[in-house]
Amino acid sequence: MTRYFQKEIEQLKKRVLHLTAKVEESLQMAVSSVEDLDAGLAARVVEGDTEIDRLEVELEEECLKILALHQPVAIDLRFLVAALKINSDLERIADLAVNIAEEAIRLAKFDKVARPYNLSDMLSRVMAMVHQSADSLVNLDPDLGRAVCGADNEVDRLHRDAAASVVRTLKRHPEQAPALISLLDIARNLERIADHATNIAEDVIYMVNGEIIRHRGGE
Repeated sequence: MTRYFQKEIEQLKKRVLHLTAKVEESLQMAVSSVEDLDAGLAARVVEGDTEIDRLEVELEEECLKILALHQPVAIDLRFLVAALKINSDLERIADLAVNIAEEAIRLAKFDKVARPYNLSDMLSRVMAMVHQSADSLVNLDPDLGRAVCGADNEVDRLHRDAAASVVRTLKRHPEQAPALISLLDIARNLERIADHATNIAEDVIYMVNGEIIRHRGGE
């Protein structure tokens, strides 16, 4: 690896971390807008998605430029392919954060909104997965990637519990059906974000160890 190539790879890692930080910020703001019923904060999430889209395009272009100029092989090639995939997953996570913010805007119109599940707990677990998945790529750490994959099972459980709680609350308070359906959609979006973080972690494990774990279910 030439010094110039190594410098470009390090710059690429910084781009990945920068995009990850922006996505994490968007997700945190989206969930806060739900918890506080803050339509203004939710609108900022929606507006900020344009910048995240721009960063995603720039990162993709940088990856393609490095591929074209240096034609890397082996681990370097696998890293660039993984960076392209994590880029796509991060952009999708940002889109899901926008979905959550849009639900917050709907919820802010209601006078009273039930809280049938612990949104903060689910968010903290999902945020940790997103952050650790990016760290696993930048540090080429398959063990951290495995920890992310393991955490997905817990988020799946929280999503099932949230759905069950919403259904029980709906039976007691059918008049709150529109708000409860929004809360159900929010839990589903968080579960999908955890899936994208898992995708990133699985790509890191393959990149470093050459091991495909995507279809192993609960192993």
